[in-house]
Amino acid sequence: MRAARTDKTALVLGAGGVFGAYQAGVWKALADSFVPDLVVGASIGALNGWLIAGGCPPGQLAHLWLNSEEHRRIRPRLPRRVWQGWLDLTPVERALADLFARFPPRLEYAAVVTDLLRRRPRIFTAREMTPKHLLASCAVPGAFDLQRLDGRLCADGGLVAALPVWAAVELGATRIVAVNVLPEPPRALRLVRLGGRRLSRYRTPDVSGTQVIELGPEQPLGSFFHMLRYRRQEVERWIAQGERDALRMKHSIAKCFERQ
Repeated sequence: MRAARTDKTALVLGAGGVFGAYQAGVWKALADSFVPDLVVGASIGALNGWLIAGGCPPGQLAHLWLNSEEHRRIRPRLPRRVWQGWLDLTPVERALADLFARFPPRLEYAAVVTDLLRRRPRIFTAREMTPKHLLASCAVPGAFDLQRLDGRLCADGGLVAALPVWAAVELGATRIVAVNVLPEPPRALRLVRLGGRRLSRYRTPDVSGTQVIELGPEQPLGSFFHMLRYRRQEVERWIAQGERDALRMKHSIAKCFERQ
């Protein structure tokens, strides 16, 4: 059920794999002037959002992206179970659990995951979450291990709606800054996603009437599958690009969201 309408302002961070570095750049530019009441994320946006809501300084968030040794230690493997992915994320899981403990949210926070069998998104608030929920929100099927939450098999929070503006509205947001870094998926993948939505008969809630400013790169940061590959030089470029793009919008955001 939709929360009562309020004057709540939200930061919404979408899916995008390593393109999430762009989100870190956006936050570097906005953090000193934009203080959201609510942070909502899906997939990599859920992890960035957890750190932002937990008070991670913008410079430190960028530093974490630039010095992500865990990504370099990811190795391919042969899955032994249907819910396992082709990549061994053990180093990433350890690092994520550490970040989860270090940055408990100071702001209202929520992450979106996908109930895989029902093909429906689920919202988890900070008080309901464990590191496993963050892993679930980032669990790209086929690449990463799926996670079982409350007895349900769950996967990447961006599968149904990559930019979870609807979830922020469900939680009472009326004014939203949304950061969208995901490129257009290949046609075959779009058809699979469309077929899944039709089978589930799920429709994301209506967000009309909500004030939304969407930020994102003018040109794709890379191909759809490029977002699974970590290269420090590219990450550095994406952070800088996110910061530049957000700086251009900074005044407009401040003026638009000026509290009455």
